[in-house]
Amino acid sequence: MQYTNPIIPGFYPDPSICRVGNDYYLVTSSFEYFPGVPIFHSKDLVNWHQIGHCLTSKRQLPLDNAWSSGGIFAPTIRYHYGWFYMTTTNVSGIGNFFVKARQPEGPWSDVIPVAQNGIDPSLLFDDDGRAYFQSTRSGDQGDGIYQCEIDIETGAMLTESRLIWKGTGGAHPEGPHLYKIDGYYYLMISEGGTEYGHMVTIARSTEPYGPYESCPHNPILSNRSMKSSIHATGHADLIQIQDGTWWAVCLGIRPVSYPMRHHLGREVYLAPVTWTADGWPIIGNGGRIDPIIESPKLPEARWPQQPVREDFNSSQLGLEWTFLRNPAPNSWSLLERPGYLVLRGNKTSLNKTGSPAFAGHRLRHLACHVATAMEFEPVNAGEEAGLTAYMNERYHYDLAVRFMDGRKVIIFRKTVGSLRVEETRDCPPGPVELMIEALPEQLKFSFKQRPSTVVEMGWGETHLLSTEVAGGFTGVMIAMYAISESGQGAPASFDWFDYEPLE
Repeated sequence: MQYTNPIIPGFYPDPSICRVGNDYYLVTSSFEYFPGVPIFHSKDLVNWHQIGHCLTSKRQLPLDNAWSSGGIFAPTIRYHYGWFYMTTTNVSGIGNFFVKARQPEGPWSDVIPVAQNGIDPSLLFDDDGRAYFQSTRSGDQGDGIYQCEIDIETGAMLTESRLIWKGTGGAHPEGPHLYKIDGYYYLMISEGGTEYGHMVTIARSTEPYGPYESCPHNPILSNRSMKSSIHATGHADLIQIQDGTWWAVCLGIRPVSYPMRHHLGREVYLAPVTWTADGWPIIGNGGRIDPIIESPKLPEARWPQQPVREDFNSSQLGLEWTFLRNPAPNSWSLLERPGYLVLRGNKTSLNKTGSPAFAGHRLRHLACHVATAMEFEPVNAGEEAGLTAYMNERYHYDLAVRFMDGRKVIIFRKTVGSLRVEETRDCPPGPVELMIEALPEQLKFSFKQRPSTVVEMGWGETHLLSTEVAGGFTGVMIAMYAISESGQGAPASFDWFDYEPLE
């Protein structure tokens, strides 16, 4: 059996994994999106399904001050004596903290802050019961990986922070994970920045605080400067499976054009780990990840496929849905009009770093079909609702119904940095279907009013929504949204939402 990378496509960066018996759990970064830190479950390391989020309340995850690509950075998940622990950084708020739960789907505890600053925190529970906390930070001893011992009940630091490794000299040593394997403490990090020079390096010591000896085979993972469909591999985490073999999850990207640019975000990849005769791990095929790899020797466990259509007949949104920062009160409802998702716009537009009425779905495939049926009858200037392909507040493509110059129109707008272009057509009363055809290098926008034919409104290049152009650490979201410049606009009712992969 073989599997194809990525194992979790779309904007799910910085994966961390733990095993409990025959079950595997994985978490990823979520940045300015809410709920925070999605958590996945697998039986075979290849097939995953989401079971929840670790941060589901504004008390756990305040994002009022989160800039684009702020918020939650690089979580780590660990299991210890009946408890799951997830530690991460809210760079726009409390800093480093952890939460804990008896069950991986939650509920998770209130946040427990840790005073050691920095980002990308991790935990090691040692054999003697001590809990060591690592993070990437600057300090009196320079930039690198710092560590302290903490009280796992209170988060209190029991020792001062100490620099334990600066890495091999690559830029931005970050993403530490510490393991105890066969009497050695192995410290694995990423270097080179989370871009095309990304790589994973490792060091080891017989003591938790070192000194750490750098692996002579470093980097143990990097797809840099390769002719490959996969690039920027890094931020890895190790796991040992039932047959004793080791595997790694990591992030990577799939550029679709030259110069290389990617718009889906950083995705989750899986690779086997081999150990050298001198006791060092090497990830993948000689330190690189291939698109197709032999599967782990675990019983295959597929989950039901996500249906193409979300019909909004439940009292709760599915786990794949996300909000841009903490949703504003009364900005969305599944109960106001049963069978519909109702959005009520506020003064925050897509061009501002706030909380617009916004229900987002990650763009997870290079080719897919997206559509929604919307009922919206604006009556005041500045009222707008529709569908957006959103990277951040300065880079997004919008297809929407708007009240403009005393009439209802449908608009297609491209916002690319300081440039904005807009096409408009008259839009008669009644429901309208909004559609996006996603191709690797283009997003095509069209609409129809049943039973009339499809009307094409325009298209935009995917590379203009890429990280290389738009910046940041996220990926494109396809979102239903509503705006009201007065703050009291007409409701936008969405009957259904289709997401159909075409790859």
